[in-house]
Amino acid sequence: MSEKQVFIVGAGYSGKAFARANKGAANIFGTTRSPEKFEALRQAGIAPLLFDGVLTDEVADALEKTTHLVISVAPEEAGDPVLNAAREAIAQMPALEWIGYLSTVGVYGNYDGAWVDENAECRPVSKRSVMRVAAEQDWLQLGKDIGRPVAILRLSGIYGPGRNALVNLENGTARRLVKPDQVFNRIHCDDIAGALWQLIEGNTGGIFNVTDDLPAPPQDVVAYAASLMGIEPPPEIPFDDAQLSPMARSFYGENKRVANTAIKAAGYRFRFPDYRAAFDHMWASGDWRDGEPRSPMKR
Repeated sequence: MSEKQVFIVGAGYSGKAFARANKGAANIFGTTRSPEKFEALRQAGIAPLLFDGVLTDEVADALEKTTHLVISVAPEEAGDPVLNAAREAIAQMPALEWIGYLSTVGVYGNYDGAWVDENAECRPVSKRSVMRVAAEQDWLQLGKDIGRPVAILRLSGIYGPGRNALVNLENGTARRLVKPDQVFNRIHCDDIAGALWQLIEGNTGGIFNVTDDLPAPPQDVVAYAASLMGIEPPPEIPFDDAQLSPMARSFYGENKRVANTAIKAAGYRFRFPDYRAAFDHMWASGDWRDGEPRSPMKR
């Protein structure tokens, strides 16, 4: 089998976790809009390139040899910025075997706490989720047009080293907002990485909810983190009294429990099936403060 070359458009937090889980099976390129981020990408094992909505010769050259394309950028009102800049170039990529698109469980909208799986109707509430649904359809259509599998990974709330309630408690930003019956799913960045590698190995297409097994009230997560740290959790704040940005408030307008049947059926086994397992690991290994592993057991 020929060597894999993965190209991540928008190599941010999840992209770096994916690259750190590379077992030498692939060369990985990744784009950023800022040259200041090049060194962080290199440290994660990513060859950095600039992309800000315009297809450069450097990016085009890397696409030529790319076997697996991962898209991790948000759509805009004008559509998906990658398709707008490079649809023709992608359609003509000679080595391309598979496309992965990182989306969000926000596409399902509000189900009043009921369970949803990949067969549930998308009824997005927010404008950003409406644009996500359109972008998903555009990528799936491209896959049909060029005869390549496209995997849509619908992610829930992303957390991991450097982005978690332990960090928020340490720096004093943790809050326990309480909205009756509200739950959210979450996903550890290492499980996003693991799911991506699983799908890449099989060139598997389809729609996959990449999310944990335990949708839970957000205030419970903060309380659990505080219990590990041996500190008192912050007081509960009724949702109606909370000072929130319009975007933060909009997240609470969507309430659902998201099932992950399809990614398990594809053979993936979650490293952290719920937030408790993940927090236990992060606290015990000491790698919760930043995105770099501190323990040899980590990866």
